This record gives sequence, structure tokens and C-alpha cells, in this order.
Amino acid sequence: MVRVLPVLRRSLSDSWRSLIGWSLGVAAALFMYLPLFPSIGGNGEMQQIIDSMPEELVKTLGYEQIASGPGYAQGTFYGLIGFLLLVIAATSWGSSAIAGAEESGKLELTLAHGVGRSQYALESALSVLVRLAWLGLLSAGIVLLLNEPSSLGIDPSNVFGVSAALVGLAFVSGTIALMVGAATGRRILATAAGAGVAVIGYVFNAIANQVEDAEWLRVLSPYSWAYRELPLQGGTDWTGLGLLWGLCVVFVVAATLILRRRDITG
Repeated sequence: MVRVLPVLRRSLSDSWRSLIGWSLGVAAALFMYLPLFPSIGGNGEMQQIIDSMPEELVKTLGYEQIASGPGYAQGTFYGLIGFLLLVIAATSWGSSAIAGAEESGKLELTLAHGVGRSQYALESALSVLVRLAWLGLLSAGIVLLLNEPSSLGIDPSNVFGVSAALVGLAFVSGTIALMVGAATGRRILATAAGAGVAVIGYVFNAIANQVEDAEWLRVLSPYSWAYRELPLQGGTDWTGLGLLWGLCVVFVVAATLILRRRDITG
């Protein structure tokens, strides 16, 4: 009997413990930060804190709207803590999928058992996406749960748009790690690529926030594609989502084509 999606099934089976850990981390961050808003944001204290901070730092962190409920959730979780957590998870999963498997010898063994290279790359990417989608849905559910008790005033329909942006942003790091892993077979290089694109995107966005003449850097920043239009306040930015997910597709296709052509036996 032919097993359906064997690489995906095996990957999810092997990583469920780590996924629980990442889920707990996401939940802990949300339950720690969002309930604080009524005490520090609703009474004007947050605005006083922001006003006392250097303007450059406020713009770098994207805290201009943090005194509002949507701005607070955006600034503390989606734009910072959640962004870090999901990018780290995606980069780890993406770098281990091909490069990590090749370094450990699992990739050659798997391919020897009748799994095609294209199938392996595509199912590996799908495995990363499935786990990220779960973290995105989990975060959306918790935000909706805490929205009214924490007086955030977030439009529930906007939560799913910003979650799609967060998952897409993290998936960019995961897929570039997958692609570099397919090209080099070196996990350290794949990890550096995944983390590097996230850091560069964040830095470009921060510079564009501070320097008017550097506004063009937003074009090169996946972070700006995800959050420039403040999806928790203004609604889903379909252009930004299209750019994020389109780039992910490019990286997945590239990883597939590269793995098909590269000699992994040394």
C-alpha cells in the first residue's frame, strides 16, 4: 500500500514535541503581554512612556500606535515577540528539513526508499507551513479570546489578516533556509540565510521609518510588506500578503529544482 505524503507525515510525527514547546511559547507571550493593556494603555500611562522615549527608538520599534489596543498587540506580539518566535521556529524547521537531513544521512536513506527529490522538497516545505499555520491559528485564537477581557478593541476580522502576514513573514525565512539547505547541504548556512533575511527585513523597515530618503528600502523588506499598512487597524493588506506568499513560492520552487539537480552523495 502506497503511503500518502510520507515525508510530511514523518516530519510532523518527529516534531510534535517541539511544536508543543513553540505553542506554549506563543501562548505564554500573548497571555503575558495582552492582559497588561488595560492597566498601562487604557489610562494613558503607555502614551506617557512612549512620549518619554527617543523618537528614533519609537519609530524603530514601530511603537507609534502602541497606546491603542490594536497598536499594542501589533507592537508587542505581531511585530516583535511573535515575529521572533515564528521566525526562529521556521528557520530551524527549514534548515533541518534538507540540510539537517543530509548532514545526518537521513536524506540519502529516504531517497533510496523510493521518495523522489521533488516530492521530498515539496513535502518538507508543506511540513514547515503546516506547523507555522498552527502557530498562526493558535495566536489568532488567543488574541480573539483576550480581545474583550483586555479591552483591546480589535476588529476580529483583522486578526486573521495579521496572522496570515505573520505566518507568511516567518515562512519566507523557512523557505529560504530550505532553499539554501538544498543548494549547500549545510545546516549552518541554511540557518544563517533564514535568520539573515528576517534581520535585514527588520533593519530596512526600521531605517525607512526614520529616514525619509530611505523609504525605498521598504520595497526590499518582507517585514514592511507584512506590516506597513498596520493590518490590525486598517484591515488585511492583500498586496503585502501577495508579495510575501509569492516570494515563498519562488523559494520553494527553487529549492525543488536545486535539489533535483545536485549530487548529494558527495
